[in-house]
Amino acid sequence: MPSAPSNHVAMSELSYQEGHANAVGKMDGVVRKATNVVAGTTAQRTANSDSVAEKPPVATKGKHSADYMLRSFVAGGLSGCAAKTTVAPLDRVKILFQTSNPQFAKYQGSWGGVAIAMRDIYARDGIFGLFRGHSATLLKIYPYAAIKFVAYEQYRAFLIGSDRRNETWIRRFASGAMAGVSSVFMTYPLEVIRVRLAFETKHRSSSLADICKKIYHEHPVQKPPLQATVSGSGAAATLAEAAATTVNAVAPHSGLVNFYRGFSTTMLGMVPYAGVSFLTHDSMGDLFRLASIRKYTTLPKPAGAPADKPEPLRAWAELVAGGVSGVVSQTVSYPLEVIRRRMQVSGAVGDGHRLRIGETASMIFRERGFPGFFVGLSIGYAKVFPLAAVSFYTYERLKLLFNI
Repeated sequence: MPSAPSNHVAMSELSYQEGHANAVGKMDGVVRKATNVVAGTTAQRTANSDSVAEKPPVATKGKHSADYMLRSFVAGGLSGCAAKTTVAPLDRVKILFQTSNPQFAKYQGSWGGVAIAMRDIYARDGIFGLFRGHSATLLKIYPYAAIKFVAYEQYRAFLIGSDRRNETWIRRFASGAMAGVSSVFMTYPLEVIRVRLAFETKHRSSSLADICKKIYHEHPVQKPPLQATVSGSGAAATLAEAAATTVNAVAPHSGLVNFYRGFSTTMLGMVPYAGVSFLTHDSMGDLFRLASIRKYTTLPKPAGAPADKPEPLRAWAELVAGGVSGVVSQTVSYPLEVIRRRMQVSGAVGDGHRLRIGETASMIFRERGFPGFFVGLSIGYAKVFPLAAVSFYTYERLKLLFNI
């Protein structure tokens, strides 16, 4: 039989081992908690202090969190790049048609002309000719699409929130319109450069630096002095002429302001385009989620998704919803887009002077009448349906992948 001191030593060792094990267990619990805090998760308060909750979806943290906005920024930018790459050749031909490029004016008015124009570009410049200006497009479209989708999520969360009773058409339209205006304000100079690069058709075309210098040094057309046309109105005409002279003296005629040529028209066109686009997409989503057809058009809601998040649409339904939204919004805003394109390239044709909104619209109407504001709309439909479809589809699928 072991002696009493031996029993005491054994008991002491056992007590030390148990205490050490308890300490290790507690330390392990602390490390697990610290790891989960760093990962962005929250501990669930239960009777067992060492139990840890599962990672919640990002959406439950709030759409105004930096993590949510970063993920939606990446998803929006990638969706825009994927969509633009899909339709880059059609976009090149559409710009040449809209701006009445002399070498391609003869091809306008038919689908065969579109194919012939693409064939001529390919024969002269190869496959890269169909994607001319596309690098500038991607540089512009990534921040544009990223800002647009982030801004829409933020405006929507502010105006609508999680209450379905706030899902009115005017709130959806306002969220989309403000998102479009926010994104175009930040990225417009890159769009001007892209259009000018796409407009160049010479074999030895200008470089990016040459295009930027040319835009920077262009001047607007100076209006002639006002003349008094009615007897007794000389004083008023003199005042008006003095005011116009003062404005012309202080207003910038060249420089960085040239990179915002057509910006006011773009803002006017972006409000109906972006507003109608998001409104139509969300409305199509509501239509596809009707109880009578949802089993054919929707997928099961992901585990842990917020209660206010609707079921994701099937691939074909999401593509249709996006494509229809693009067609509707394009029809509403197309005349202003034609005016904007002509203003952006006005320095590349003629005497190198830029034109204002009213002057550009008058010139288009004199040349082709009312149909001139819809030149290239058919090819615009062929472009905008896949563009919007791929954009919305990619964004919604990336939202699922990024858990937002």
